[in-house]
Amino acid sequence: MILTDTHTHLYSEDFDEDRKEMIERAIQSNVTRFFIPAIDSTYTASMLELEKEFPNNIFLMMGLHPTHVKDNYKEELKHVEDMLAKRPFYAVGEIGIDLYWDQSTLQIQQEAFRRQIKLAKRYKLPIVIHCRDAFNEVFEVLAEENDNDLFGIFHCFTGTIEQAHQAISYNMKLGIGGVVTFKNGKIDQFLNQIDLKHIVLETDAPYLAPAPYRGKRNESIYILKVLEKLSEIYNISKEEIARITTQNSKQVFKI
Repeated sequence: MILTDTHTHLYSEDFDEDRKEMIERAIQSNVTRFFIPAIDSTYTASMLELEKEFPNNIFLMMGLHPTHVKDNYKEELKHVEDMLAKRPFYAVGEIGIDLYWDQSTLQIQQEAFRRQIKLAKRYKLPIVIHCRDAFNEVFEVLAEENDNDLFGIFHCFTGTIEQAHQAISYNMKLGIGGVVTFKNGKIDQFLNQIDLKHIVLETDAPYLAPAPYRGKRNESIYILKVLEKLSEIYNISKEEIARITTQNSKQVFKI
């Protein structure tokens, strides 16, 4: 059984004291593929270091996170562009719109989102979308950009079944993580109506730890709790869920 964590911030400061041990714990439990989203230029060096330490397990993305779209966003986008030109990455992400923390930056968040989608298309890469309190705004941009070159993952999907179908219509897989185990998470109530071919697993570590670890530091090994929950929801073996979702990740990331 091979498990793929399609979204984990393993370079986070939360792991500074035990990063290597934490990654090795996950690998020993068959979580052997880690896809690492970018936040901004300040994390690039530690992402590259991580890749050097675990070259067979770590796969990097490049992008500017919507909560980090600030006054210097044009310089940050230049960094993204330069890095994509310099070396291979597996996705442009995480990118999108976040109106939970700051609604005043909506216009520049939209601009950054559009520009990075265009970069992804130029390099024939998937996008990995961050969306918080912004489904309508994200879908508006996706509708404008929708074509055969648009594909990727709707990370940490927490919407309704209608929004799930809408995301899928833009050639997005749904990234399912710890929220599916929450009592008030809601997505567990309809997920079995979504074909497994549209699903990938993720943790978003160190954030959004699944039950029973909710509120604590999340780790990639906790993807096993997400796997258990999906096995219940779909009434399919954990091995089969792991096989299908890893295959889906290979389809998106081409590795």
